[in-house]
Amino acid sequence: MNLEKILAISGKPGLYVLQVQTRTGFVAESLVDGKKITVNLKSNVSLLSEISIYTYEGEKPLAEIMQKIADKESKGQAISHKEDNAKLTAYFKEILPDYDEERVYPSDIKKVLNWYNMLQAKGLVTDEAPVAVVTEEVAAVAEETPEAEVKAPAKKAKAKKE
Repeated sequence: MNLEKILAISGKPGLYVLQVQTRTGFVAESLVDGKKITVNLKSNVSLLSEISIYTYEGEKPLAEIMQKIADKESKGQAISHKEDNAKLTAYFKEILPDYDEERVYPSDIKKVLNWYNMLQAKGLVTDEAPVAVVTEEVAAVAEETPEAEVKAPAKKAKAKKE
């Protein structure tokens, strides 16, 4: 599953696809309604390809976990993220038996399942190998872009008549 250009933006519902980088940030398209928004560099943005879930042995990339959900559900919808916490944790235990129950909260499980179901509804659940490498284009978004140098207009010398 390729999560390379899929974004979660803090304060905005749903997931977004990175479209193009601008001088002051980037343009992203919502997976929910297809609307395009501009996001500045000060916004808290998470690339799904960079998110991991804690396990007792270390961390597992989100792409691997979503692939496991896809395999379990035969690329279909997973259970709703609105189920009660006991049902969600039992389901997640089937997917990732060694997840760290003290550091992975029910809210995290709800996010993962909600994101998976959004991606599945848009047909983005595929057999591709997990991608955990950020492209140069996406990495450049995280860096601050220098302000353009502003040149002061040349002053015209006035000739004094005496």
